Parts: sequence; structure tokens; C-alpha cells
Amino acid sequence: MRHVDVLIIGGGPAGISAAIWCKRLGIDCLLLEEQSQLGGQLFNIFNEIIDYPGMRTKNGIEMQREMVKHFVDMDCLYEVNTKVLFIDERFKTVKVKKQAKEQEIFYMYLILATGSSQRKLGVPGEQQMIDRGEVYSASADGERLKGKTVAIIGGGDRAFEGAHLLSSKAREVYLIHRSTRFKAREQYVERVISNPGIKVMTDTEVTAIHGDRHVTSIDLESKNKGYKSKNLLVDAVLIRLGVAPNVELIKGKVATAQNGLIVTDEVHQSSNPFIYAIGDACTTPLFSSISSSAGQGTIVAKHISSLLTES
Repeated sequence: MRHVDVLIIGGGPAGISAAIWCKRLGIDCLLLEEQSQLGGQLFNIFNEIIDYPGMRTKNGIEMQREMVKHFVDMDCLYEVNTKVLFIDERFKTVKVKKQAKEQEIFYMYLILATGSSQRKLGVPGEQQMIDRGEVYSASADGERLKGKTVAIIGGGDRAFEGAHLLSSKAREVYLIHRSTRFKAREQYVERVISNPGIKVMTDTEVTAIHGDRHVTSIDLESKNKGYKSKNLLVDAVLIRLGVAPNVELIKGKVATAQNGLIVTDEVHQSSNPFIYAIGDACTTPLFSSISSSAGQGTIVAKHISSLLTES
């Protein structure tokens, strides 16, 4: 069984930052990432990043390169293509699988930097659409959606910003929200509502997505508008329902809030004194950012360093 002082699960900005600081502080540390590359959600950011101090990049991929270069130059230990199967908090072990081989790793302290994933509608046809690769970015896929009829599902900033961006490219844009209240900022809402190229449908839910080779239509339901089922012809669907923390591995092992986020204190320690959480696994989406995730990684590494020094 492999032994490490600190085991980090997740290779996004939070995990990268924690690993760099562990290395700087002389802590025996290993970072595990399920995907083939480090970077996490940076790969999904296609717009210019202007709010990370000291680093201005064209997009998330460019920032990923810079962060990973720093990480590798520091000679941090990591393993990619490594799936965590189980966390045993009682014996402080983690079972992982890499290339069909399973092994256990013993840790003194565990840092969860597992991030978050896009929330899904959970309706028929949705997963098939995703499996076909019909997942779009409003900022990056404007040309792919040019002249198309597009449905955007959601009521937050991303939904409204996406509708605004695509209105100049798509033939028609429908913004569909299950409520009459929006979470988006007022300036986004005003800009979309005043745009004649965008049709806002409130009190409306999507109940199915149709299409064998590509999306052809969606089913809608609205109890308040007098129809139980209505079919709308569309060429693409962008689901913008916000994110959910990736905490399945730790459910029931540490305290979580009603929204699923891991509950932590000022040093990001969970209800288990040997388990910490950083980044989107413990931060409400309203306050989530690349810089805050990196800062949380710093805090945890410094705190654990002080504990190891005392022991």
C-alpha cells in the first residue's frame, strides 16, 4: 500500500494550487486526476479571462497550460487517468483504479478538490444528445449554430448571456425557464427581454428532447399557461441549469449542506479533521472563481503544514 502525507483528489485550479504549496512547504503529496490532463473546468472556458491577478489569457485552455507548466516545473507528483473508487475515512485509505489495476493509498490528510458538474434536466433524450457530442458553448460555437433554432434552458447569468451572444448568429433563440423569477443579473435580463430575436418562455419545463442523429425538437409543459404538452422544433439545446458539486464519493462521510456542498470551516477542514475540501466542492456558485479556488488550496496546504510541524 502506498503512503502519502497529503492526497489530493482533483486536478483543477484548486488541486493544482494545493499541490504546488505542498511541494513548496516540503509536504509529501500526491494529486490524482481522473481525466487524461490536469485543468478541470478550465477546458470549458472559451472566453478571455481578465480577472485572475497577474495572468490575462485568451481562454481557459491557455490558462491551463500556464498552470500545468508551473505545476510540472515544481516537480509535483501526480497521476492522471486515475479513477477514485472508494474513500474509507475510518482507515484513511482511498481505493483507485488505473489501467484496469486497482490499488489502495493511505493518507494522513485528504484534500477534496473534486469540483462541480453541469446540472442536467434528467429528461428522455438528454443523455443521448450529450453522448452524440451535441454540447455547445455560446461563446465558442456561434458559427456552428448560425442560422439554427436554439433553445437555452435556465434562468441564471449563463443562460441569459448565452441567449444574448447567440441572438446575432442563430435564426431563433428561445430562452426557457421553469419560473417567472430569474437568478440572472438585472442588466442581463433587461438586455435579453428587450431583444426581438429572443423569445423568453417562463413557467415552462422541458420534458423530453427528440432526435436520433441530432436534436430535432423538444417537448414543453406549462401548467400555468394552459397546455400540458407542446412540441417545439429546435436544432440545438443548451442546458444552463447551474452546477452541482461532485461529492458522491464523500456523501455520508462528512457533513454537507442542503445544496450538496461540503461544509468547511475557515481553514477548509470538513467535519472530519483529516479531510479538507476546496474549490467548487465547498463553494457556493455565486462566489466561485479560479482565484478563490487557488487561494483555498493555499490555505489548506499552509494549515496542514502547521499540523505536520506540530506532530
